[in-house]
Amino acid sequence: MSEKPLILVTNDDGITAPGVRTLIDVMKTIGDVVVVAPDSPQSGMGHAITINSTLHLDKVSNNNIEEYSCSGTPADCVKLGIRQILKRRPDLCVSGINHGSNSSINVIYSGTMSAAIEAGIEGIPAIGFSLCDYNWSANFDHCKSYVKAIAENVLKHGLDHGTVLNVNFPNLEKRDIKGVKICRQAKANWEEEFDKRQNPYGKDYYWLTGKFVNLDQGEDTDEWALANGYVSLVPIQFDLTAHHSIQNLNTWDFNEK
Repeated sequence: MSEKPLILVTNDDGITAPGVRTLIDVMKTIGDVVVVAPDSPQSGMGHAITINSTLHLDKVSNNNIEEYSCSGTPADCVKLGIRQILKRRPDLCVSGINHGSNSSINVIYSGTMSAAIEAGIEGIPAIGFSLCDYNWSANFDHCKSYVKAIAENVLKHGLDHGTVLNVNFPNLEKRDIKGVKICRQAKANWEEEFDKRQNPYGKDYYWLTGKFVNLDQGEDTDEWALANGYVSLVPIQFDLTAHHSIQNLNTWDFNEK
């Protein structure tokens, strides 16, 4: 009898977040689950790792699932899970379900996706899941069947080398979701401003604010899919080489003048 898949679960909203509790519940129906997640919210941390201070792990007792809260970043959680906690290499790493969108350019800043990417760097099939609802009490019920189907497909088929999946759910009722759409990442950015204020002692401080702007009119993007009632699935890669620029750069003259 073959052993169950070993699944590492993490996130960036913290180990108590409703999104990760939903993800754990789904993964329990697929395999053996180990959770290593931040002990506090780590949204927007990107791929930061802890190198100038110590890291702490605390075992959490919860419904017979092996869980650990980590003082570090989402990427730290995956590193520690693989190197210190798991007794064998995981068959899958899932991150989320994030409270808020990680579509388009948001993938660059996302702690949720960076955790999945860290697993991918280790050669472990990995998926990041996000729901386009920032509310802490968001309803994740309509995500469950899709999370399970996507995870089971990854376990069955594997992923191409160097590839991680970025999955986003529209904030809709389950009956209104049209299915899963395989997409490319939309060209979009944030028009950002800093709200400058002063504390009671006269010292300036700043709050980052911004407006998300979709610059892409294509109907094959994650933004289009989400706006039109689909679950978006984007295969992303962590090789950041701009291969299309290499030929042009080879025409430059780098000799000393």
